Amino acid sequence: MAMPACAQSGERQQYDLPAQDLARSVRDVVDQSGATIVASADMLGGLRAPALRGDFTPEQALARLIANTPLMVARVGDALVLQHVPADRVQSSAAAGAGDDEILVTGTRIRGRAPAGAAVTTIDRRDIEQSGYGTTQQILQALPQNFGGGPNETTIETNRGNASLNQNYGSGVNLRGLGTGSTLALLNGERPPMAGFAGAFTDLSMIPTISIQRIEILPDGASALYGSDAVAGVVNIIPRTQFEGLEATARYGLADGFDELQAGAIGGKRWQSGNFVIAYDFYRRDRLAVADRSYISEDLRRFDGGGDYRANYANPGTIVSGGQTFAIPAGQDGGNLAASDLAAGTQNLQDQWLGADALPFQERHALFAAMQQELAPNLEFYAQALFGSRQFDRRLRASSNNALRTVPVTNPFYIDPIGTNQPIQVRYSFVEDLGPETLRGRSEALGASSGLRLDVGKWSFDAHATYGTQREDSVFYNRVNTARLAAALADTNPATAYNLLGDGANTNPITIDSIRGSTSDSGRYTMVSGLVRADGPLFRLPAGDAQLALGGEYRHERFRDSPAISDTTTLTPVELAPTPMPDPRRVTAGYAELLLPLAAPDLGLVGVRRLDLSAAVRFEHYSDFGDTTNPKLGLSWQPFEGLTLRGTWGTSFRAPTFNDLRPDLASPLQFAIGLTDPTSPTGITYALILRGTVPDLGPERATSWTAGFDFEPSFLAGLTARLTYFDIDYRDRIASPASETLNFLINRATYASIIDASPDPATVAAYFSGPGYVALFPITASQVTTIIDARTQNLARQNLNGFDFDLAYRSEFADGSLEVGVGGSWLSGFRQALTGDAPEIDILDTLGNPVDLRFRSRASYSGKRFGAALVVNYVDGYENRSDAVPQQVDAWVTVDAQLSYRLAADHGPLAGTTLALSASNLLDNDPPFTVNNLGLTTIGYDPENASPVGRVVALQVTKTW
Repeated sequence: MAMPACAQSGERQQYDLPAQDLARSVRDVVDQSGATIVASADMLGGLRAPALRGDFTPEQALARLIANTPLMVARVGDALVLQHVPADRVQSSAAAGAGDDEILVTGTRIRGRAPAGAAVTTIDRRDIEQSGYGTTQQILQALPQNFGGGPNETTIETNRGNASLNQNYGSGVNLRGLGTGSTLALLNGERPPMAGFAGAFTDLSMIPTISIQRIEILPDGASALYGSDAVAGVVNIIPRTQFEGLEATARYGLADGFDELQAGAIGGKRWQSGNFVIAYDFYRRDRLAVADRSYISEDLRRFDGGGDYRANYANPGTIVSGGQTFAIPAGQDGGNLAASDLAAGTQNLQDQWLGADALPFQERHALFAAMQQELAPNLEFYAQALFGSRQFDRRLRASSNNALRTVPVTNPFYIDPIGTNQPIQVRYSFVEDLGPETLRGRSEALGASSGLRLDVGKWSFDAHATYGTQREDSVFYNRVNTARLAAALADTNPATAYNLLGDGANTNPITIDSIRGSTSDSGRYTMVSGLVRADGPLFRLPAGDAQLALGGEYRHERFRDSPAISDTTTLTPVELAPTPMPDPRRVTAGYAELLLPLAAPDLGLVGVRRLDLSAAVRFEHYSDFGDTTNPKLGLSWQPFEGLTLRGTWGTSFRAPTFNDLRPDLASPLQFAIGLTDPTSPTGITYALILRGTVPDLGPERATSWTAGFDFEPSFLAGLTARLTYFDIDYRDRIASPASETLNFLINRATYASIIDASPDPATVAAYFSGPGYVALFPITASQVTTIIDARTQNLARQNLNGFDFDLAYRSEFADGSLEVGVGGSWLSGFRQALTGDAPEIDILDTLGNPVDLRFRSRASYSGKRFGAALVVNYVDGYENRSDAVPQQVDAWVTVDAQLSYRLAADHGPLAGTTLALSASNLLDNDPPFTVNNLGLTTIGYDPENASPVGRVVALQVTKTW
């Protein structure tokens, strides 16, 4: 295939190409440079090119695009000819000036080839810079396939998807809404250390954005290649390991209620036999107070459809005496309060979010470094390391301090509303006395790997080791110390006694400070792993070489909770025993992947221009639950140039987490209870409830398949269309039905698989006499006619299907390139069953779950000096079923925009300087209003499908040398 141009050119030009198929990148170089480049379609087919950005001659641009492929550039007259590297020559990546250390696309272990059948989405360096976002988590949260539920900064109150385990306010990624534990996050193909209690998720906030070359997203099951967690897909963050030169950037963003500052630098140096790169990034964001977001409140009466959901712990408080409530009047200090001032049946209410934060203060330092060094011909040493340190501080809604406080008759402010002369109880908010309850702490992560790579002919052998650890420390401040409060309430001196009966803080500040308590906690996740792998051609087929990849891995993981220091229930601080955790986990694994090129263009087959088949399988042994084997098949068929049909099928799994396997949660517990039963003549059935965790807890398992096409018509150069259908059948999901205890027999069909309606009386008697039985109610063994197994177990199942789509058109315009497009995800069904026998319920488009449609439409222009980008983000409406009457939640539309300008100076201090002005949520659209009942509190928006951040306007300055 010859790709000539109207004019020949060897001049340097600026290139800004995304990571894409090599054939398209070569075509783009031809179109932009006017050079004549000769290459066969077969030679380029199936190869991927890295992103290309900077000023290069056509020959230099080609050298970077083909780095670490089996190709070389030769000049024949005025033409540049791409040829296969002769068998007796090895083209060094350093000599070629490669852009990436190796082209290994997420979704395959075979170098230089795209994964057969799979659709990989790439967010390249250009996309990152045009987004205007400051952090890695912001970039991925905008991805239409990502659901905001699970561990993130604003979701801890939802208590869904491990959000409650995110005490240090990290940020995970949750493809398809199947949970952060079902999305595998990688850094340059390696598992980073895990964050959250018991290592619940990967904290993306630790990864410096300035170090990222691209992010590859494979929204498909991939346990056959990567092992556990790759159920919904894989997110692989590829660093700029081949960067050369120096780049520094500073960014300041301003929003209503907070500002943010980011600064970073990356430097790289190449020499003949290797290279080194180091990057540092600093990020600081002020707290966002809920006072600046009216919809984060329990008093929602100002909104249409809202009500008053405030709590009955307030200041002034409420007296509880003789089964009656008496609101303490406002405007008095409690010193002269009389019983006649109180009215029975009244109470004071207060917003628990008073003084709290919607977003915590965050400050993060991150450092990334990587190196490569050729030790001998064809033998290379490489290493990379990431260190991140993040501290946070968040003022919380009132929760742990909300408790009835007993005021004895000896208290000088005591008042008896009913004349019994007995102690009274007061519902009192301590926010004005102590300030909001506050959680602050620090997370520190370190990940490092090093290894050797040996090339023998066309085969590459790799052996490396990885170490990762993440430590999280936190302190819960401004908690009430109940022991010291009791002493202060019993104090008879009005100058030092605690006063709960006034309006505002009416107690001696020294006394207030004396009851101030706290709790501290810390935990550490540690991982050590080793890997050996190889890939290369196996045998020759008419359409090309069959490629094989083989590998073996070992991984050792552990999480340990440290003793906590509690200063909340005793006069002096005490040490509490750490949460017991399971033994360290040891994982051994082996995998194989085979790629068969079955047809190629030069074979001349009608209707089969190209056909590639891949097959992969991975076996893993876990020390704590056993073995699992997962296969995957992929097929790519190109009937004619410009159209590729593809599909995949495979199985995947998620291993039980350390939190799932905790020994304290596994301890058996049984109790008997009378349950409402429509089938019982009396309406009540006495049941024995089993609690704890089953001893044989196993992995969650999934079967997924995809089918789709990629269309790049030759008659309309620049147009690309991609559509993928996906279906995920997720079963054996780890769940506890205990929260539905009162509904077990009301919805008998739903819970049939865990109900034994005819138990052996001897079995019932054994439970009653066993050590785990707790007599909560006066029920005898002979009264029990049913046993219900409500233990945590492999129980639930989900089925998710839908379409991913992307349509784009790119063309040259003026002195640059213009691109318009739209990409998103449309879910056609998301069904869930709580047990194997239960009927499926469609949870799509409901509060707490993904919506059916999310997309981003985009338009951008990149010129030699000027650049502009406009993005419209759309989240479809859905239904809030948390109330008896469902509430419709409106769609949420936001607009992001950016303008950039590269200064014209070619010399001097301003040379290489780019200014960028960006605005995310340009129109400052608030999240759609909904009454979101979170159990312990109610707010006016959904933090899983919207963000309280609002409009952020940021100015960024970047300079390169």
